[in-house]
Amino acid sequence: MGDELLEQSLGQLACAIPGATRIFHHYHLDFCCGGATALREAAEAKGLDALGIALQLLRCQQEQAPASDWREAPTGELIEHILVRYHQRHREQLPELIRLAQRVEHVHFDKASCPHGLTEFLHELREELELHMQKEEQILFPMLRHGSGLAHGPIGMMRYEHDQHGAALARLGQLTNQMQAPEGACNTWQALYRGLAELRDDLMEHIHLENNVLFTRH
Repeated sequence: MGDELLEQSLGQLACAIPGATRIFHHYHLDFCCGGATALREAAEAKGLDALGIALQLLRCQQEQAPASDWREAPTGELIEHILVRYHQRHREQLPELIRLAQRVEHVHFDKASCPHGLTEFLHELREELELHMQKEEQILFPMLRHGSGLAHGPIGMMRYEHDQHGAALARLGQLTNQMQAPEGACNTWQALYRGLAELRDDLMEHIHLENNVLFTRH
C-alpha cells in the first residue's frame, strides 16, 4: 500500500490529498517549483524514506475529509482566490516582518545567531514579489480570465520568476536557521520567525496553485 503514490508528482499529490502540503513542508520537499518531480525521486534525492512518506500521505487520504479541489474550480474563481488569499496576504505580511527584522537585527546584532542581512533581504523580496504580483494582476490574469491564446509567454515568465522565489525561500532558510529561533530568544525574535514560516508556507502554496493548477489549463 502506498506504492501507487510513489510515481505521482509532488504537485499532483498536493492537489489531490488534503494535508499533503503539511507533510511536504515537514520533509522540506518542494511541491511548488519542484512540483513536477515524482515523490520517489524527490525523497531519494534528500535521502528520505519515500515509501514511509507515501504511507503518511495514504493515511491523510483515508482519514481527512475532502477539501476544496481547486482543479475543479472555474478559472475566474481560482484567480479570485489567489488574489484574496495570497496576493493580499503577502502585502500584509511583509511590512510587519521587515519591522520585526529591523528590531531583531538592531537589538541582537552582537549575537552569532542574529540573522544579519535579513532586513535587507526582506526589502528585496518585497519589491520582487510586488512587481511579480502586479504583472499577474495587470497582464496575465486578465488574459487567463478571457481565455487568451497568447498567455503562454507570460506564463513562462511567471514560472521562471517562481523559480527565483523558490531560491529566495531557500536563502531565507539559510539566514534564519530554517526559522528556528535560538534558545532564550525574545518574543520579537520568536514572532519574527513564526511570521517568516507562515510567509514561506503561504508563498509555497501560492506558487503551487499557479504552477500546478492554474497554469496547466493553458
